[in-house]
Amino acid sequence: MALPGLRGTEHIGFTVPDLDEAHRFFVDVIGCEYVYTLGPFERDDEWMAEHLDVHPRSVMRELRFYRCKHGPNFEVFQWEPADGQAPQPRNSDIGGHHLAFYVDDLDAAVAYLQSRGIRMLGEPTASRNASEGQRWVYFLSPWGMQLELVSFPEGKAYERDAAVVLWDPRRPAA
Repeated sequence: MALPGLRGTEHIGFTVPDLDEAHRFFVDVIGCEYVYTLGPFERDDEWMAEHLDVHPRSVMRELRFYRCKHGPNFEVFQWEPADGQAPQPRNSDIGGHHLAFYVDDLDAAVAYLQSRGIRMLGEPTASRNASEGQRWVYFLSPWGMQLELVSFPEGKAYERDAAVVLWDPRRPAA
């Protein structure tokens, strides 16, 4: 069984402490396209708790929607939670996460991010086993969100014998 009609991931939503800072980062550094803004949203009933599982008096100050080439869009929020702010989760925490960007040339992308003052977490790493052929490296957004660059220009080991290849980095970028 599968989710009826599933076609893929449409967007990823996440909260940032400063939406203007996130906007500059995603547009000016990463190269995402800003699409639109909504908000603010606040309610005096239980709608926020029922529909979003947040304190009912929380205020979603603004959301901005971004398109980042091929892959899911980003829905980026700035909230004023009525019950306080939890710290940003680490990768090892429940709810921990990171976003990975595919790049054609990992070394050029790392050099570019470093030239923009972005903190890299170590040096690029070559994957092994099923992901052999891939190189990756983590980096941090200005507010500390974990992000990753990945590149596998000749494909990954597990895809060599796959009946259907969903991602072919050799296909020209748009």
